[in-house]
Amino acid sequence: MEGTPLVDRILAELELLARNVDILERLSDNHPMGIIRLSEALKLPIHKVRYSLHLLERQGVIEPSAEGAVVTERAQEYLRDMERSLDRMTEITRHLKERSSAFKARSQGGPAAKSPSAIGRAKG
Repeated sequence: MEGTPLVDRILAELELLARNVDILERLSDNHPMGIIRLSEALKLPIHKVRYSLHLLERQGVIEPSAEGAVVTERAQEYLRDMERSLDRMTEITRHLKERSSAFKARSQGGPAAKSPSAIGRAKG
């Protein structure tokens, strides 16, 4: 079942983020590695590995070397920032699920759902 276009785009971005973390993890264990070795190790198409490496390099999380990509000191800060963002996304996702469930219950003539809190409160 397909979601809304916006939700589908968010899901695609989360999948990209997961791939980037997989690549970072692999590089931190076995660096340096080139695109082909990463592609084989992670069972990903070369073009997807290349794109992720490009994004990670632009953020200063990895850098190229003669032997392949290596993780920089910036990787720990990147992961900490990502964890904070994921915590925030979890809060918002939980809030949206509660609102969706309450809306469905009201729409289907179910028991009156408790009025959900304002989105501003979910933002913290």
